[in-house]
Amino acid sequence: MLSARLQVIVNAEKNFPMTNKRVEYDSMGEVEVPVSALYRAQTQRAVNNFAISGRSMPRTFLTALAQIKCAAAKANAELGELPSDVSAGIVDAAQQVMKGIHWQHFPVDVFQTGSGTSSNMNMNEVLASLATEVINKEVHANDHVNRGQSSNDVIPSAIQVSAASVYRQQLKPALDHLVKVTRDKAKQVESYVKTGRTHLMDAMPLTMGQELNTWAFQLEESAARLESVQPHLLALGLGGTAIGTGINAHPKFSKVVTAHLLDITGIPFTVAGNLFSRIGSQDAAVEFSGQLKTLAVVLMKIANDLRWMNSGPLAGLGEIELEALQPGSSIMPGKVNPVIPEAVCMACAQVIGNDTTITVAGQAGNFQLNVMLPVIADRLLDSIHLLATSAQHLADKAIASFKVNQTQLNAALTRNPILVTALNAIIGYEKAAEIAKQAYKEGKPILEVAAAKTELSEEELSTLLNPRQLSYPHE
Repeated sequence: MLSARLQVIVNAEKNFPMTNKRVEYDSMGEVEVPVSALYRAQTQRAVNNFAISGRSMPRTFLTALAQIKCAAAKANAELGELPSDVSAGIVDAAQQVMKGIHWQHFPVDVFQTGSGTSSNMNMNEVLASLATEVINKEVHANDHVNRGQSSNDVIPSAIQVSAASVYRQQLKPALDHLVKVTRDKAKQVESYVKTGRTHLMDAMPLTMGQELNTWAFQLEESAARLESVQPHLLALGLGGTAIGTGINAHPKFSKVVTAHLLDITGIPFTVAGNLFSRIGSQDAAVEFSGQLKTLAVVLMKIANDLRWMNSGPLAGLGEIELEALQPGSSIMPGKVNPVIPEAVCMACAQVIGNDTTITVAGQAGNFQLNVMLPVIADRLLDSIHLLATSAQHLADKAIASFKVNQTQLNAALTRNPILVTALNAIIGYEKAAEIAKQAYKEGKPILEVAAAKTELSEEELSTLLNPRQLSYPHE
């Protein structure tokens, strides 16, 4: 049996068996590379050295990296830093990767050198190979594809570009959809009055519409928080090169490459006010992750509320019936579980864990470079994707489709002694507490006990204890 490390290496080389090899060279000497691989020596060294997880960098991150290389090639041609044909070749190569071609040529493990240099060089080498084929002229991975750049400014920028892109493409529309579905459902169920709960115990009544509109408001606030951090996420450090000084980059490179990136992505990226900050820290990613975590907490609250409301159906609250999606037990026939809320809770737990990883990684900004960039990229993109799909599923397979059990709601309301709270101003707290305790003890409706122990008529009590009216006491 292969060791875990050897098995990871085998998995990494599935597409390119090392039986057919060619020799590539870098500053450290020669390296044997699969003959059909588009990458070269530095990528192969990374494959050999970082057989840790068997998980390569997210495709959305690699797409953003290719977009940056495309923008850089255009900027360097515009600034006279690259011949036009070399630039055109790199642009063509980058566009191939941006279209989703050649994924198998990006095997570098997530857990690699902390600057992400291996992934940057992987992209540089692949694009150099493709560009060489396109223009039939040698294109160099460092001198041409990486012109005016460093892994130290490119990789942090790719984190921000990929996060901003996936947020706009996946999470923002999914969150908007969830808000709309929740608001629409709130209108549908507004007529239902239910027992409120604090500490999971009976409390004053509210309508289901009020409950769902509260969820929608929380979601809208989460959406606003995510939007509030976008200016920081969109401010890039491209052009800072090694540490932020911009060594080996044209003085106008930052501005020109960012403008080209805007054209390529359609996202209004800007140049950060301090390039050192985007290389030495990952504050924007940490901040964004924090807001993603907040959204995860909101989704988990909603999902757990749905689980409680659906509980039973006989021995629990049984207020609603979630859509039955699959059998719930391998041994208990007929059992149906709240599978979507459970799945969403697990996804949210992962997002919260991702935020802890990103927070710890964000602290790894030692002097002029953060050295945990790849794992930040991996976990940040994972969080965005998980929240997007969770929001979509929660909207379509839980909130939109649940049914209300009005009989159960009414039965709980009529037995709820806490309704006596409405009489406090008339009979006093102590008297009201006495009535509530007797109603609990005897299992009688609160109206019946209050009628016997006060001078209020049943008609007055019916008005004062009306659950619908108590849900809107100021209307």
